Amino acid sequence: MIYRLSTLGVVAAIVLAGCGGGSGGEGGGSASGGEPLQVGLIPNENPEEVEAQYQPLEDYLKKELGGDVELSVPTTYNAVVEAMVSGELDLAYFGGLTYVQARQRADVHPLFTEVNPRTGTTKYRSVIIVPSDSDVQKVEDLEGETFAFGSVSSTSGSLYPSIMLDEAGIDYRTELGEVIYTGGHDTTAQAVANGQVAAGGLEDRILYDLQEEGVIEKDAVRVVGKSAPIEGYPWVVRDAVPDKTEKELTDAYLSINDPKLLDLLRAEDYQKVQADDYDYVEKQAQKLDLLAEQQE
Repeated sequence: MIYRLSTLGVVAAIVLAGCGGGSGGEGGGSASGGEPLQVGLIPNENPEEVEAQYQPLEDYLKKELGGDVELSVPTTYNAVVEAMVSGELDLAYFGGLTYVQARQRADVHPLFTEVNPRTGTTKYRSVIIVPSDSDVQKVEDLEGETFAFGSVSSTSGSLYPSIMLDEAGIDYRTELGEVIYTGGHDTTAQAVANGQVAAGGLEDRILYDLQEEGVIEKDAVRVVGKSAPIEGYPWVVRDAVPDKTEKELTDAYLSINDPKLLDLLRAEDYQKVQADDYDYVEKQAQKLDLLAEQQE
């Protein structure tokens, strides 16, 4: 199932701006025509929750830019990658890993990412958690234990937990017990809190949000591993999207200053990012056999 929003102005006006200049995109999508720009978001949490999180953008961006766009939240990360590769999307909100998967097979580049209120930067971290009463004290203790990842193509729910395990001398492919892929950070946190698995990996910001919202008790889990800082989730466009359209889109996001809207988006601000900000992700994904879009 895909959850859809319509008339998300941010990218809509961009469509109008792109058409006005007379330059067109190539291939699928609709960046060069009168149809709504096609935008996709990875379901890093429950798709309905992602939909609700981004719904408030509609009024703001419609007022600022006008026009229509179709925004979709597929139920798997890989569906967003495939849609971008096939030209069905013009703009996508990826994680670092899904972005580098997409750029292996399509002409795309990142534009910007959010500055997170918790860190004051574009960076965040992945954490490995265990039940609070677990005997596990460090990542090295997890050899042979059951482990929950999020989506196999999640940067902080799959790649970085695998990096941390690798640094602890544990190959996630052969030296854990049963491995499950929950599909989302929230489900991973709940699986660990409920004692369904010995440990799990997820994004730290989502863990803290879940604890503050009471989805899981603060004392239900313990952090035993924390990754190096990770560059934020990039908003990525096809290279075929006209330059004018790209500029309008970037200006729209970088000019958001409504505190309430930014809070709903879990952002303090937006900043530009470059393709090479994600080279480390690509290198590690290649090493750990996570570069291919082998999604469930």
